[in-house]
Amino acid sequence: MNTRSTPTEPTASRATQDAPAIEITGLAKGFGGGERRVRAVAGVDLTVGRGEIVALLGPNGAGKTTTIDMLLGLSDPDEGAVEVLGQSPRQAVASGRLSALLQTGGLLSDLTVAETVDVIASFHGARARVTEVMERTGLAPIAKRKVSKCSGGEQQRIKFALALLPDPDVLVLDEPTTGMDVVARRSFWEAMAEEARAGRTIVFATHYLEEAEQFAQRTVVMNRGKIVADGATAELRAALGGRTVTATLPGPVNTVTVGAILDALKQGGLLDGLQATDMQIDASGIMRVRTARSDALAAKLLELGAHDLEIVAPTLETAFTALTQDAGE
Repeated sequence: MNTRSTPTEPTASRATQDAPAIEITGLAKGFGGGERRVRAVAGVDLTVGRGEIVALLGPNGAGKTTTIDMLLGLSDPDEGAVEVLGQSPRQAVASGRLSALLQTGGLLSDLTVAETVDVIASFHGARARVTEVMERTGLAPIAKRKVSKCSGGEQQRIKFALALLPDPDVLVLDEPTTGMDVVARRSFWEAMAEEARAGRTIVFATHYLEEAEQFAQRTVVMNRGKIVADGATAELRAALGGRTVTATLPGPVNTVTVGAILDALKQGGLLDGLQATDMQIDASGIMRVRTARSDALAAKLLELGAHDLEIVAPTLETAFTALTQDAGE
């Protein structure tokens, strides 16, 4: 069983102990000056409760990494405030309650994997945790290998191990599976699920939408420095209004037969409320309809002689694309 101690601070007040894991208010950050100044983060408000697993999504330039930098105390906001467990980010990092796995930051190539973990553990006074962390992150079999001989995915796992050494309450991951193959990614997220079950709060930024869909309880979408969506991952996926029904209409495919099918669907009220973009029929007679009444529509199409019918639930990728496009207009 995975057990972990909870770091405590003798001077922590009850307010600090009861504070949310992350509290971000009115956060803003810009770069450059004059007409060339770019506002990378433009007024972000975000609260993350203890024990939550939150995915942070957004296209390149959305402000994710800048937000993470301020969350970790690596840069200061122009406006707004960030608290982690009731402390400033730098206090939370210094006390070992906040840790991160970042895209940037190098490893010493001449050290072995074990030496790297041991050196960083000494900084945290956590040498007693080295064996446990090495095993939990799958590094034990390559402990004697030099970092320079490790693959990109293995180096990411080393960084993950270093992030776990102080036994943090909040773990922030910026594109954690970059450089990993499919098997390594699966192994990483199995380890991460174990950390979540141990009670850690996890916030991760990723370009792999399937990772958010599979591992995040909650998804926050950023675009142009602002949060454009925030909710339960399953709810965001369903926010587009139903499933997509695809079917091949019975032939011959011409104006008369297609018109007759559409009339029958209209009479049954199955096309009510649909927008023009919710339905397409191509020249080969394949019909696609996005609707909240997918089961009823599918049953009627089968009754009318349609075949090769498929019903697909909306994916997070579909919702993400729609949300970021809408925010950019």
